[in-house]
Amino acid sequence: MKELDNYFMQQEEPVRGCFLALHEIILAQDENLATAWKWQMPVFYYKKKMFCYLFFHKKYKLPYLALVEGRQLDHPALLAENRTRIKIMLIDPTKDLPMETIEEVLQQALALYR
Repeated sequence: MKELDNYFMQQEEPVRGCFLALHEIILAQDENLATAWKWQMPVFYYKKKMFCYLFFHKKYKLPYLALVEGRQLDHPALLAENRTRIKIMLIDPTKDLPMETIEEVLQQALALYR
């Protein structure tokens, strides 16, 4: 997990705090979620199936939560952009996290895996 910890610590505030909070929020959604370091980013797995990941959007300059099976979700907070499978949720680290929306999106996504 050293690479994962380093990734978080290398981010500048408020992005670092946002990523750390999202990490905890995601893991709190289900006991079967686990974090791994893959493709130089934090990736979350549900029972060994890739579930979501955290990354930084270069165009919008915002962190985002990417849901692997996002195409199956219909939520106004999610963007498909040019992706065919994944949808993302942009997070503004200068504002309070939209906890209710984040948890709602994560629970909808988890329902696809259960």
